[in-house]
Amino acid sequence: MKAKLLITLLFIASVELWAQTDTLTIGTLKDTISIVAVGDMMIGSGFPEGHLPKDDARKSFKYVKNFLKGDVVFGNLEGVLLDRGDSDKCKKCKDVEGKETILIDKSKEFYKKEEDKPITDKEKEEESCYVFRMPERYGKIIKEAGFNLLSMANNHANDFGYIGRKTTAKVLDKVGIQHAGPVEKKSVVFEKEGVKYGFCAFSPNADMLTVNNIKRATTLVQQLRTQANIVIVSFHGGAEGAPYTRVPRGKEMFYGENRGDVYKFAHSVIDAGADIVLGHGPHVTRAVELYKNKFIAYSLGNFNTYGRFSLKGLKGIAPLLDIKLNNKGDFLYAKVVPIKQTKAAGLRLDNDCKAFEELKRLTRLDFPETALKFEGDFILKADDALVENK
Repeated sequence: MKAKLLITLLFIASVELWAQTDTLTIGTLKDTISIVAVGDMMIGSGFPEGHLPKDDARKSFKYVKNFLKGDVVFGNLEGVLLDRGDSDKCKKCKDVEGKETILIDKSKEFYKKEEDKPITDKEKEEESCYVFRMPERYGKIIKEAGFNLLSMANNHANDFGYIGRKTTAKVLDKVGIQHAGPVEKKSVVFEKEGVKYGFCAFSPNADMLTVNNIKRATTLVQQLRTQANIVIVSFHGGAEGAPYTRVPRGKEMFYGENRGDVYKFAHSVIDAGADIVLGHGPHVTRAVELYKNKFIAYSLGNFNTYGRFSLKGLKGIAPLLDIKLNNKGDFLYAKVVPIKQTKAAGLRLDNDCKAFEELKRLTRLDFPETALKFEGDFILKADDALVENK
């Protein structure tokens, strides 16, 4: 009797295990999956006082909105969504009641600063207070632009501590944007049109999943691999600025902080089961790579960064990538939409295609062996031909 019961229980357990593992393969998945990816976004800060766009960010994505369409539309939220509160990072600066609602167009002043014009003592004080607090209402603007997935793992996600992270998560949940990165929400699994996506995000900063613990990162990716058809990994890492466009083989130190070994990290999470790796943090474009037929973007640059971000030279251009994968997560091709930003004009399409040329140049320098080629507006696998109707 005991033997029969044991056999019955084992059979039930095996059926349940089969059912759990087979949930990802039941039905027919769409043949091609589109992941649109951009870099850093901070569309206006209400702290230390209203560095907000004159139109209250309503037209922040006007010139690129038609390209923000895909199964997944991803970006890095460089800051928090929070209406009130001070930052421990800026003890000299205090929140002033009502200041958040004042819309001050700083573009001309900061454009002059980039031309080495004198700045006031007040501006000098604000420059040392480098934190970003977007109004909570901006969450809806980001959603309406087309985004449905954001990384919250970066050096500005903790500008206003736990309450900043908590409120940001609440706002994103309310408008329907998936997110992950802080220790409170290490990953997320969501479904769209029958495809299950797993997402996790990393950075070298406090209260975030760290990019520097690759073993823990790969363990999390392995867990997501059992729950999702497509696993997306994001990292905020690497040194910052125009001198740091190259992808080194080793850890990057910046202002005394270990910003990660992004090359090792990206390869390791793909070895663990990731289908695509999306990097940001250096504020400049970096190379892309194809590793084990999986796509890696090492830095997507500054995408939509209003006000106090430097947009000089390479920091003012970036790619918007529309990446196509098959339903196994393998790379098919990507369309590159080059964008540019200036203090005076904001975010625009770049007819000079500088970001595309920078991607091509850096990829050839850093990954000459990678099986990718650049033709027209596309990144293709080396053995594929360009098809005009892609």
